[in-house]
Amino acid sequence: MMQKTIMRYNESNVIEGNGSKEDIKDGYNIWIDLIDPDSSEISNLENTFGFDHKSVEKIEQKTKKPRVMTFKNHRFTVFLSLKFNSIKHLEAIPIYFLVGNGWLITIHSKDVDLVTKGRIIFSEGEKVLESSIDALYYSILTFMVDTYEQILTAIELEVVTVERNAQHKPSKNVLNYLDLLSKQIILLRRHFWNARNVINYHTYMEEDKDDIKFLKIVYDDINQLIEMVQSYQDTINSTRETFSNSVALQTNNVMRVLTIFSTIALPISLLIGMLGLEGFDLNNLTVLPKYFSLLIIIMLAIAGISLLIFWKKQWIFSKEKIVIGDNDTN
Repeated sequence: MMQKTIMRYNESNVIEGNGSKEDIKDGYNIWIDLIDPDSSEISNLENTFGFDHKSVEKIEQKTKKPRVMTFKNHRFTVFLSLKFNSIKHLEAIPIYFLVGNGWLITIHSKDVDLVTKGRIIFSEGEKVLESSIDALYYSILTFMVDTYEQILTAIELEVVTVERNAQHKPSKNVLNYLDLLSKQIILLRRHFWNARNVINYHTYMEEDKDDIKFLKIVYDDINQLIEMVQSYQDTINSTRETFSNSVALQTNNVMRVLTIFSTIALPISLLIGMLGLEGFDLNNLTVLPKYFSLLIIIMLAIAGISLLIFWKKQWIFSKEKIVIGDNDTN
């Protein structure tokens, strides 16, 4: 169901709930926020504000490619709201901005709440109320970039978790998790690049506008986010190496244990084979051959000496050494 919110404001007050294009003549700026509008509502706005039909086509196509299109009396912008729901689901929700002289129209799905953020912007930013409609437009874009940083925080926690598991609990599930996380980071980097292109367009093509100061700092923030994403990608690549090393170390430990037991069992098996145990009477097992006690002693001696040698070489029963730095010895 479509939801429509209209706000008109000037440097003195903000009025929510009504407004029209005629209020612009009285010194108001108009912001119309539409949630899941139908074609008829978009057509009505097209007729009222006279924006280009190419913008309508992009909205009806539900395009997700971030871009800026400049027409005679307005600008059309596609910007993405990103949501990191889970490692398997990075959701990209398009928000469509139509900005003209004194009016701003935002169109999006119900999964995005711009009105609440708009109220916060109005309550905290007197400069936005005193400025043109571009200030509100730039402030909303800034808010969207701020949400990107929150997503990176969630990604960072995932990277730390998978890095720890790759080192201490390497398994096929961890490897699959690494692949999924790597794909999501690649998608994030692509979205950030596209967002930077939109911000870059405004900062250069509209640098003569006074309100562009609301957006200039965002360009640096986007660049930092891209650098952080790249660092996470490098971390994942190093985690893959850690995973391989951990698997190899586990394999070496298993082979070492098997080799030790084989080494202990080999001379005992050889001794048993040589003696043949021919002295056993299967019909009377209570009578043991005279050399049975000697055989047991020799077998225990071989096992004990072998274990002692392996223990002295710290191949078995060894504890991890704790490395203490110079600063910790005091």
